[in-house]
Amino acid sequence: MIVTLRGWGVAGAGVVLLASGFFFGYAELTILGAIALIAVVIALGYAALRPELSVRRSVDPDRVSRGEDSKVTLHIRNTGKFGAATLVAHDRCGWGTDSQATVAVPLLRLRRGTETSVDYPVPTSRRGVVHVGPLQIVRRDPLGLVSLARSHGDTAQIWVYPKAHLMQGVPAGITRSLDGRLDRVPHGAITFDTLREYVIGDELRHVHWRTSARVGELMVREHVDTSLPRIVLLLDDRIESWPAFTGMTCTEFESACEAAASAVTAAVREDLPVTLHLVSGSAASSGKVRGTARGLLDILAEATLATRPQDSLVNATNRLRQHRPGDTLIYLTGTSGHADLALVTGLKGPFPSVAVGIIGPRLPDEPDSAGVLMLRAEEGPEFATVWDGVARW
Repeated sequence: MIVTLRGWGVAGAGVVLLASGFFFGYAELTILGAIALIAVVIALGYAALRPELSVRRSVDPDRVSRGEDSKVTLHIRNTGKFGAATLVAHDRCGWGTDSQATVAVPLLRLRRGTETSVDYPVPTSRRGVVHVGPLQIVRRDPLGLVSLARSHGDTAQIWVYPKAHLMQGVPAGITRSLDGRLDRVPHGAITFDTLREYVIGDELRHVHWRTSARVGELMVREHVDTSLPRIVLLLDDRIESWPAFTGMTCTEFESACEAAASAVTAAVREDLPVTLHLVSGSAASSGKVRGTARGLLDILAEATLATRPQDSLVNATNRLRQHRPGDTLIYLTGTSGHADLALVTGLKGPFPSVAVGIIGPRLPDEPDSAGVLMLRAEEGPEFATVWDGVARW
């Protein structure tokens, strides 16, 4: 509960008038002082009356690309017993920990038992995670002496993905499959990989009946086609690799996120297994049942630049060397990250194909390729063009 400046002024004036009236013997001053103090007490009681509201929130959609439309809808019902409510409400809507970004929600004469719906657009002008809610209800007395804010309803998140530019899943020169550039068998047919739960559409001949009997539900053998290229993306999220960082955002890093999103979307579109790793440690894969990039794009939306430990890239490359989640490594970094390229080019043994994408303005002294494919671009659309121009990894 907050007493406004007007409330403190009225309370102070009431004390002075009351004391002066008693001291000098003026009944009129005493009455005025008492009225002022009584007004403050009534205002405190009025603001303390808790409005009984039921707040439901829906977001449509909760995952969009940068610049696309998303909308939050609030359904607010007055469940109280004391007639209509006129309130000032604000819904939090901002990126990350920015709790100051709010949207005004008018609630004028919300009668008992009635419901009103209010919607507003979500800002999607930049990549990130937009946090909405809870709804803050501010109750003030008619004289504006006291205000009290309370939270109502739940919270939600909207993932704003980087833009994905159209490009090929792999270079046109890839010929690893004996049946063509890419094998279109949905789940592969060469090497057993793991067991997973049965989903509608799976062939019954792939059901592993012994395991199904043991666990009590149908389990399906998952096979992978080793002729398919398995793409691994490593995105450098160390702040020192991006010299254009301004404290709020970095255009070059946003372009790198667009490049990663484009590669992920292209791979998923062509049903290629793809894994995304951040130098900081976050990782996601397209999964055993491919066809969705949601988990990978969520990581790209949540990615932020920060100061990482000095050995963070060493740890990241060691993880990739030990586990080797694919055979084609794409490393995306900024113009200041070329000093550490030796750590990545050292993975050319475990990974048959290694490519390095450097995003940012051209330098007078461009880094050497160091025996790997260099994908040099200043922004996301140019990276897609360079990617499509590659004959083979």
